This record gives sequence, structure tokens and C-alpha cells, in this order.
Amino acid sequence: MKKKLTLSRDKKISGVCAGVAEYFDCDPTLIRIVYAMLTIFSLGLPGVLLYIVMAIIMPRAEA
Repeated sequence: MKKKLTLSRDKKISGVCAGVAEYFDCDPTLIRIVYAMLTIFSLGLPGVLLYIVMAIIMPRAEA
């Protein structure tokens, strides 16, 4: 079966971090913490823009 990066149904905002966690088969909380730390240490703007772009271009998970 081919893996596909999709937005997750287990979402806090739009499902981006949980979708990435499902793709890499790891804990969504870990991905959320790492993403938050990277966003904070990069002064916010690149991380926020990346999240918005990913939320727009990632397809929704199929039922």
C-alpha cells in the first residue's frame, strides 16, 4: 500500500501535524511540540506561513 500525506481527522487546528505524524508513523504530540519549538525559534513567521500553505495544499483524509 502506498503512503499518502493527508490532513488527519485527529486535528487540533487543521490536521497538518497529525497528518505528518501518521505519514511517519509517530506520535502527533511529538510532531506538534517539535513544530511549535521550530516556529518559536524561527521567530514565528516562516512556521506560520508553512502551516497555512500545508493546510491549503494537503488533501483531506479519505473516509
